Amino acid sequence: MTLADTVKQDLAAAMKAGEKNRVAALRLVLSELQKTAKEGSGDEQAVMRRERKRRLESASAFREAGRDELADAEEAEARLIEGYLPAQLGDDELRAIAAAAVAETAASSSKDMGMVMKAAMARVAGRADGKRVSALVREALGA
Repeated sequence: MTLADTVKQDLAAAMKAGEKNRVAALRLVLSELQKTAKEGSGDEQAVMRRERKRRLESASAFREAGRDELADAEEAEARLIEGYLPAQLGDDELRAIAAAAVAETAASSSKDMGMVMKAAMARVAGRADGKRVSALVREALGA
């Protein structure tokens, strides 16, 4: 069963239960999944990560503008989307991956950041946000 099928089933259940906010969020996510499937790229996990990231960025912007109620709604949607994603890696696991990537690429300074990030992101495989990985790689490089 694909992720889109799971979202469709959850959407039907949310409609029956009368959960308007959940229905709206799932419809948006399902629309993006279907659009990606139509385009042929087919990476459902990438779509879900992108949608979660959009929600978190929107929530941040709303908070900065003093619109806490809208920020809360966006964060709730982000949590809903996270439920469809694999578990995120912990900081300790990411530190180990960053250190291994630094050792693997024989990086010695922040000039080698691109090579290290390429190696680290290949190992992370979508289980952590690029910003987190970048911060830990920078820490491992001592920059």
